[in-house]
Amino acid sequence: MTATASLILPIFLSAALVWVASALIWTVLPWHKKDFAPLPDEEGTLDNLAAQDLAQGQYMFPYADSPAAMKEERVSKAYNEGAAGFITVLPPGIPNMGTNMALSALFNILVACLVAYVASVTLAPGTDYMTVFRVTAVAAWLAYGTGTVYDAIWFGRPWSGVFKGFGDALIYALLTGGAFGWLWPGMA
Repeated sequence: MTATASLILPIFLSAALVWVASALIWTVLPWHKKDFAPLPDEEGTLDNLAAQDLAQGQYMFPYADSPAAMKEERVSKAYNEGAAGFITVLPPGIPNMGTNMALSALFNILVACLVAYVASVTLAPGTDYMTVFRVTAVAAWLAYGTGTVYDAIWFGRPWSGVFKGFGDALIYALLTGGAFGWLWPGMA
C-alpha cells in the first residue's frame, strides 16, 4: 500500500497533461470536427426554440414520462415518423470558455485523485514502472472513456462519437499511466 499523499505530483502532472492533450485534440486535430452536423433549417429551428423560451436543461421529444405515455398515439406517431430526440439547452450567451476549461481541469484532477487512490491501495512503493503504468492507465481509461456508452445506448448519441471518445480516453490514459509510472514513489 502506498500513501495517497505521496502521489500529489503525479496527480497534478497527469491532470495537466490530460488537460493539454484534450485542448489539442479538440482545437488542433480534425478528429472531432464532424461530431455535430448543422440543422437543415437552423434559422427556423432557432426561431421556433427561441419562441418557446426554454430554460437551460435537457428535453426529450416527444415527451413521455412513463411506460403508459410511451403507448399514447401522439408519442408512437412521432417515433414512427422519426420526429424524436433529445436536446440540451445551454444558458443564454456565448459559452464561457474560461469556466469550461477550469471545470475540465478540476475534473482531470478528480480523475487523477481516484486513479491515485486505486493505485495506492493496490501497489506498493517501489513497484516497477510497467505495473504502475498498467494499473493507472486502465483506471484512467475507464474513468475517461466509458461514461458516454450509456448516452449511445439510451439517448441516441452516435456510436462514432463514443468510439472517438474511447480514442481520446486512450491518449489520456497513456499520459496518466506514464506520469504515475515515472513519478511512483520508491521504496522507503
